[in-house]
Amino acid sequence: MTRAGYLGPEGTFTHAAVLATPGSGELELVALPTIVDTVQAVADGEVALGLVPIENSIEGSVSATLDTLSMDTQDVSIVGEVVQEIEQCLIGPAGLALEEIEVVASHPQASAQCAHYLHRTLPHARVMTTTSTADAVRLVSERGGNWAALGPRVAAERYGASVLVDSVEDHDGNRTRFVWLARRGGPVSQFPAGRRDGAWKTSIVFWGQGTDQPGWLVRCLSELSERGVNMTRIESRPLKQRLGEYMFFIDCSGASDAAPLSAALPALRRHVEVFRALGSYPAA
Repeated sequence: MTRAGYLGPEGTFTHAAVLATPGSGELELVALPTIVDTVQAVADGEVALGLVPIENSIEGSVSATLDTLSMDTQDVSIVGEVVQEIEQCLIGPAGLALEEIEVVASHPQASAQCAHYLHRTLPHARVMTTTSTADAVRLVSERGGNWAALGPRVAAERYGASVLVDSVEDHDGNRTRFVWLARRGGPVSQFPAGRRDGAWKTSIVFWGQGTDQPGWLVRCLSELSERGVNMTRIESRPLKQRLGEYMFFIDCSGASDAAPLSAALPALRRHVEVFRALGSYPAA
């Protein structure tokens, strides 16, 4: 049975995304404490697959995922994606009144997705960071008292807590995109196996060589646009070396081995110091 790691413990939104993936019933699931641990477990061969969040419709990209994939684990590739609806619930001991809540625990992404709600409704409560939403719910369930958590309804059910208020995210249509990871060239590197029908997506990152020259980024992007490549997402992240130096992440429509990307990506490589293909995979 194929071992698959995910950001745990059981009851996280990532766990729900695993279960929503076709064929997940054939996987041996391994809960891991952090995003970095999950990516590294794939890189080290401890698990054959890993699922981590990469982008949220309210809070944008998950920096831990982008940074780890681009800088720390060159042997790991994105091989699939899952998009999940996200309902953040305020969870705590049954009967706990909002005005009695002293601490709200959750993962930083969840707290940010509910920032206005927390400011407006619970201005007196301290926000505490945990490694995952389910870990926050488990902590609150075990501790009791005047602590609450932000997390999924299924975590409340799993750890014996109560949903005090549902749907506390700041905007409707809250969705998170998760990506499946595998070692490059590994036995499951084409997960889901054999699927070539439907839309594909390719993710890349590049930096260096010319970043301080006028028009450098325009020339890089022109290699894609002039060949008709549809860029569905572009983002910069600090290169973590010197202030003002960045790496650029781009998601493109299409598979890397098919036109127009098969011609555009080699042309882009000529303008940059470092180019990494993060993966080419079926789009959700």
